[in-house]
Amino acid sequence: MNAVKKQQGPLLTFLISMRAILWAFLGVRKKSGQDADMASLSFVHIILAAIFGAIVFMTILILIVNAVVKS
Repeated sequence: MNAVKKQQGPLLTFLISMRAILWAFLGVRKKSGQDADMASLSFVHIILAAIFGAIVFMTILILIVNAVVKS
């Protein structure tokens, strides 16, 4: 497990974490994909990716609401 983490750079690991979080937001995930992610991803990267994803999601919702209210 640590050998896999050392081979990947921190940016690549964060991007893989973002992909896992996006799948979680959609609610569609294969068990094998989830197991592979849990074995290779950093807990800190998952938390940061989730916070970043939530901020992006909230920003998009606010922009949509502002566009609808203005029209």
